[in-house]
Amino acid sequence: MGKKSRLKDKAPKKKRVPFVERPYEGLQSELELVAMREIIPAATTTVTTTEDYGSREITLVTLLPNLSAAVRRKNGELLVAIQTVTGSGDASRDLAALILEALELEPGETIPSAPLPEPGPRLQDILVDEELELDLYEEFSYWVSDEEKDRDEVREAIEQTRDNVSPTVAVDSVRGAYWVRMANEFVRWIRTEDQDRVLDGLARLQTARSEGFDKDARFVGAFRACGLLIPVWQLAPGTEADELAGPMAEFDAEFSAAIASTEPLSPEQKRARSGIVSRQVTLR
Repeated sequence: MGKKSRLKDKAPKKKRVPFVERPYEGLQSELELVAMREIIPAATTTVTTTEDYGSREITLVTLLPNLSAAVRRKNGELLVAIQTVTGSGDASRDLAALILEALELEPGETIPSAPLPEPGPRLQDILVDEELELDLYEEFSYWVSDEEKDRDEVREAIEQTRDNVSPTVAVDSVRGAYWVRMANEFVRWIRTEDQDRVLDGLARLQTARSEGFDKDARFVGAFRACGLLIPVWQLAPGTEADELAGPMAEFDAEFSAAIASTEPLSPEQKRARSGIVSRQVTLR
């Protein structure tokens, strides 16, 4: 064996980050982080690091231009993209590692892509634990500063980004529900309960022929993301987000009761559950 080969064999192997199915569990902002990472195209929110990490304010965003991982503006504002974080198996560790690296950026500097991290602190360790308020956008206007928005060419470029953003709006009355307009209108509802319990609840509602929050809405399936289940309903054509607030608030009690029920599933309910599971998709 040559000298170079022996040196290569002796090089320390990078430690792998353990897989975490529900990476944001325990954070008050779990729902919002999952939404930003998985189902909202354009949004921002503000987070703050703990005293141990400098009590620094950071703007979390869904995406940055050129799929960059992070950028510090000339005015000092730090933007970190949650949807371009490397997938090590623990989304919380990935984002925490990127934030810690981004804190060292000088004004005008960018991190083009996030490297695969080794085990280390997670969001639960570095961020102040608080509920987050998301700002949703119909285009990527947050990519530029307020001063830059006044330029005609910048306004035109931002307007063009609308084509890449499916209009998305949070349903005010229930946390974790987001209306979206694509080819049709849909509502996607992130649930924090155990995934199997949510599936049981959906099966109970389906076999009870529950009309849910809208008699014209149709349950079309569910997908898993970051350890949570996200049921999806297709809405009547033209349904707007503000029309869902009252009906979904009323339906929330019925849905939560179906999820919380400990009654064994009937044969019909088990068949309905199997049908739901067969149509599931897991994101990331």
